[in-house]
Amino acid sequence: MSKTSARSIADVTKQSVLARVEIAAPPERVWKAITNEVASWWGSDELYRTTKHEVDLRVGGRFRSEGAGADGHAFHVEGEILELEPPRKYVTTWRPSWSDEPPTRVAYLLEPIPAGTRVTVQHSGFTSAASCEDHGQGWVRVLDWLGGYTQPRLQHYLCRLMPPRPTFMADLSAEERDLMKAHGAYWRDKLAAGAVLAFGPSAEGYGVGIVNVPDEAALHAFEADDPAIRSGRGFRYEHTQMLSLVS
Repeated sequence: MSKTSARSIADVTKQSVLARVEIAAPPERVWKAITNEVASWWGSDELYRTTKHEVDLRVGGRFRSEGAGADGHAFHVEGEILELEPPRKYVTTWRPSWSDEPPTRVAYLLEPIPAGTRVTVQHSGFTSAASCEDHGQGWVRVLDWLGGYTQPRLQHYLCRLMPPRPTFMADLSAEERDLMKAHGAYWRDKLAAGAVLAFGPSAEGYGVGIVNVPDEAALHAFEADDPAIRSGRGFRYEHTQMLSLVS
């Protein structure tokens, strides 16, 4: 998951919003961001920016976020903490300065998944369809900002799996053919998990792929776990870091 892709559903019949995103960061990291570090990530220069966030992190405690829109107009959001189960559940009331409606309720649910954290936001208690729909769109932006802030910055590497001999593709044995199937399955799994952007065989007889990893140590671990390398049959990786990636 090198990029986040938040989505939301605004149910105006129930006056509630359900939003979700999967983030390549552990629940503890995401928890810290949504409770204590709001002013570091909530907003963008073209819309609005949160500049100050204070919280008394306990049930019954309160929070207040302050900021300004792109036009310089000040705003704030405040509320009371209703439930607190670190690093899994954070529930508060929500009273924004730009609305005269009664306070609503926001629940963050953090679920650990193999690739990081699934974040679900349940925002309920709206009294108008317009406000419900507006917040449905707003939560998509907010969760993408959260993902961009908490996910590690990935590095891109161009990798080549070099065969044990120049004639490998022409004279590989049945056992080596099975090994190549395991190698391909390994890369397909990494592709599905977001750690690989693309891969395939080259005309020159070696495999090539683009890998997303936090650092070179993670790249070495990625390569070492490949069935082709673990077989001990003379395969080796060559790689180079890509300075930029255009997609």
